[in-house]
Amino acid sequence: MRFSLFSLASFALMTAFTPADAPTDSENPFFKPYDTPFGVPAFDKIRPAHFEPAFEEGMKQQTAEIRAITSLKQAPTFANTIESLEAGGDLLSRVSTVFFNLNNAHTSEAIQKIAQTIAPKLSRQGDDIALNPVLFQRVKAVYDQRNSLKLSPDQQRLLEKTYKGFVRGGAALPAEKQERLRKINEELSVLTLKFGQNVLAENNTYALIVERQEDLSGLPASLVNAAAEEAKKRNQPGKWAFTLQNPSIMPFLQYADNRALREQLLKAYLERGNHNDERDNKAIMQKMVELRAEKAQLLGYENHAAYVLEESMAKTPAKVSELLNQLWAATVPVTRQEAAELQALMDKEGKNQKLESWDWRYYAEKLRKQKFDLDEQQLRPYFSLEGVRDGIFMLTNRLYGLRFERRTDLPVYQEDVVAYEVKEADGKHLGIIYMDFHPRASKRGGAWMTSYRRQEVKNGRKITPVVSIVCNFSRPSGDTPALLTLDETRTFFHEFGHALHGLLSNVHYASQSGTAVPRDFVELPSQIMENWAVEGRMLKLFAKHYQTGEPIPDALVDKINKSQLFNQGFETTEYLAASLLDLDYHTLKPGRTPTDVTAFEKQSMEKIGLIPQIPPRYRSTYFQHIFSGGYSAGYYSYIWSAVLDADAFEVFKQKGLFDPASAQSFRKNILERGGTEEPMKLYLNFRGAEPDIKPLLRRRGLLKAL
Repeated sequence: MRFSLFSLASFALMTAFTPADAPTDSENPFFKPYDTPFGVPAFDKIRPAHFEPAFEEGMKQQTAEIRAITSLKQAPTFANTIESLEAGGDLLSRVSTVFFNLNNAHTSEAIQKIAQTIAPKLSRQGDDIALNPVLFQRVKAVYDQRNSLKLSPDQQRLLEKTYKGFVRGGAALPAEKQERLRKINEELSVLTLKFGQNVLAENNTYALIVERQEDLSGLPASLVNAAAEEAKKRNQPGKWAFTLQNPSIMPFLQYADNRALREQLLKAYLERGNHNDERDNKAIMQKMVELRAEKAQLLGYENHAAYVLEESMAKTPAKVSELLNQLWAATVPVTRQEAAELQALMDKEGKNQKLESWDWRYYAEKLRKQKFDLDEQQLRPYFSLEGVRDGIFMLTNRLYGLRFERRTDLPVYQEDVVAYEVKEADGKHLGIIYMDFHPRASKRGGAWMTSYRRQEVKNGRKITPVVSIVCNFSRPSGDTPALLTLDETRTFFHEFGHALHGLLSNVHYASQSGTAVPRDFVELPSQIMENWAVEGRMLKLFAKHYQTGEPIPDALVDKINKSQLFNQGFETTEYLAASLLDLDYHTLKPGRTPTDVTAFEKQSMEKIGLIPQIPPRYRSTYFQHIFSGGYSAGYYSYIWSAVLDADAFEVFKQKGLFDPASAQSFRKNILERGGTEEPMKLYLNFRGAEPDIKPLLRRRGLLKAL
């Protein structure tokens, strides 16, 4: 199916709608092909009232399609069963992609209400298909013949994934266990949705209001100006408002001289979803952990992590734990040394204060200036949003021959969004990419790539992809354009790597297209792109001063390169801590789930020896990746993919930063193939050997610590 029938419940976790003056079928843009260039969604015509009727009709059509398959008199074949399943659900797919993407990127009270209504319905719809006994028997009949069928590799993989999807969806369970599974799935769909809505509300509600000019000491002018504009939006003119959005809180922690305010803002950030009020997430996530454990046991797995990881490169929780603990052992000595250096710097100032979590970024920035004479504010003028974008366009042109043309004739879902047509070197249309860069109250935090239409071959015709990248970068301020930090620049490259995975897909089946790969492989195309963002030769090509147009000076490039290992203990530690916390939650068995989330998290971090000055990157009550973002038992995948990307980038370091042959090999063997084969086989086709962990350890300065 265009929209995997086994994922319907998880789609429901993201958004929903309630009926309101439902339009007629002729007025609903989902009920006919989009009358837009390239068939992109008709955002200019889509209204909240269109969603629920389209969902209902989409589910009705999908049910009829399933009935048509199960009513066939002919014996089950790959074509009349597996491919028919794959081809179904067109309307449901179209409305779902738009709805759930809007719920993340441009939600509203109406959309959130719809989400609550439609989530349990989609969960039931998915279960009705996954637990259909006649349909499962047809799928199983084809699967049992797999060795005698003359299937291509991608067909073999589709058959295997379809069969496993039914088994993992509970099709082989007895009736009483299937009924319990349905209830679990429905409850999880609602809880997941509520968790994410609570975090969004927490992010939007809180602001640190500063009234005195002296309390702004140390802060860069761009941040102060942005805070003044935010205060005006909050009806507090003449003051400054600092929020929990990354472009606001992170530079505040990095530069604010007022220690008490740093503490106040960080504590607000760390306590999101943990206030024992209507937005508290403790009971929600506790129930989710409990239900996931029960579901895994119902399906015959030891725990939720074992269930999830079966379909990953890692395969088992033990394998993940082995990697994480190996890296943790290498990181701890580095982190303790970093903490000692920061404490020494504080002692030198004579303030007689102990290093705390709200001090780390502030003193790390001071130490960076001392060690490398590098101030991140020196870098920002060279990383205008437009300049970084043009640099990425230049890079992808050199690597893959791609061209990007701005399209102002395509409807967009919000005025900040820009659209580009992507073309091959010969001018052939490849796809469409939307870019949505800045924070707003209707958008969740973080950065991500998503699809509105996956690449596939339908009725012999190639359907081109429509993808989007969504970020939360600092807005322009006054006459100054949006200027990115080095970290935000890496994020832009990262998300564009995901976009390339979607755009360059060249497969037959939509369910195998682009990013439809295991979680611990999907980050390879994104993370390898980050390498170019800090390479000296690449920096000289795109990092240009927004006022003078002068390329970034060699001295600054040298400082960037020399500082690459700086603070890596901190960055790796906070990430690994969150990954290990995720694993701790999802290796619990039923009946062992925590009654006190705060105590469980504290015990988990004490067990690994996390120093108190570094909280995990995500604390439990706002850990959206694992409780509302599809990464449960999978947050480790970023570091797993980092091993792959560091090893893969060695090819470009050896053969040339823009080597076209290496780029074409990466495109043909990785980016184009999607989920058509096992990830390790795809990697071996490109690299010729399994990945080595040493390049990653060298890149993070951890090799000597082992």
